[in-house]
Amino acid sequence: MTKKQRAQMILTELEKLYPETPIPLDHKDPYTLLVAVALSAQTTDKKVNEVTPKLFAAADTPEKMANLEISEIKDLIKEIGLANSKAKNLKGMAEMLIEEFNSEVPQTFEELEKLPGVGHKTASVVMSQAFGIPAFPVDTHIHRLMKKWKLTEGKNVVQTENDAKKLFPKETWNKVHLQIIFYGREFSPARGNGEKDFITKMLFEKNY
Repeated sequence: MTKKQRAQMILTELEKLYPETPIPLDHKDPYTLLVAVALSAQTTDKKVNEVTPKLFAAADTPEKMANLEISEIKDLIKEIGLANSKAKNLKGMAEMLIEEFNSEVPQTFEELEKLPGVGHKTASVVMSQAFGIPAFPVDTHIHRLMKKWKLTEGKNVVQTENDAKKLFPKETWNKVHLQIIFYGREFSPARGNGEKDFITKMLFEKNY
């Protein structure tokens, strides 16, 4: 079976499991999504969703965020890992959005990645989920499963992203990256023993 054939089988199974793909991070507009994604680095979506209601009650626009002191932002997000650097980045991000982008979240990778605390993965999530622009954000679940499914050599997330974009049709990117994340969480967690991981078994076990 070729990589393309495996990718098509995976797509078919994921579509059966997850015909709908709600965005895991609670938000109401591109700015609050950007903030939530920036906060999600090295922590869980669940924890971010627990923290953002209080944060957004105080600052759900760049202007309100810029008006807060870094210490105030830190206090609102203190339950999240890396709170010090994230608070500093949220303040700097808000100020740059006001000064350079008329308080609007930009819609290009280049401009998004200029913002403090915004790397390529965060920009990819915002591009795909806020603006519907095809992107393939690679998180740890995707990186791990792409390697497990032998769709990439997976030396780094850049290579994994490039391989994913070659194997999955462009029109599926924004949905399938979420489907793979959902599958990883439900059927193939990093610390699990893989018993429920039926896609891997289907692809590689002759007796499945």
